[in-house]
Amino acid sequence: MADDHVSRRDFFKTVGVGSVASAVVGGVKEGAAQGPAPLGPGEVAVTLTVNGRRHQLNVEPRVTLLDALRTRLEITGPKRVCDRGACGACTVIIEGRTHYACSMLAIEAQGRNIRTVEGLAQGDALHPVQQAFCDHDALMCGFCTPGFVMSTVALLEQTPSPTPEQATRALDGNICRCGTNVGLSKAVLALGGRRG
Repeated sequence: MADDHVSRRDFFKTVGVGSVASAVVGGVKEGAAQGPAPLGPGEVAVTLTVNGRRHQLNVEPRVTLLDALRTRLEITGPKRVCDRGACGACTVIIEGRTHYACSMLAIEAQGRNIRTVEGLAQGDALHPVQQAFCDHDALMCGFCTPGFVMSTVALLEQTPSPTPEQATRALDGNICRCGTNVGLSKAVLALGGRRG
């Protein structure tokens, strides 16, 4: 009779382990049936619309938009500088908003309109922002310039006549190590019809 006795502690251990095991097995089955199929680890088909053109390519799911643009599509305007989303040299415009291409996966950008600095000029005529950067000496080594240009374009599309504070806030995600910030501010404010 003593051998048939189950202590309260043993009973709860048995019930607890059984419940957890059922929940885990049940959860895996349930999640597997409802969740999307995993992508990778090999390459997957991706369609990117860049500057109005559709591009079909195959990339691993971990490939960033910056790498897809630069190494697969040879669109080299977005620059790799910090590769951590801190300097803004890889800034692109996606659906009207600026994004760091180094911090977004290529597969995340599918079905969205991506604009890079290459898509701004019309033939030999520079975009007004590009021209203003030239006119106001807003570039030096050029590594940060495409990112600043794209941030400025996005700003002026949303706020055609920005205040100096709005311009500073819109460009605070971009860094110029050469110190052309004075020229940058003049270019942005001149385009908006203001003086700094």
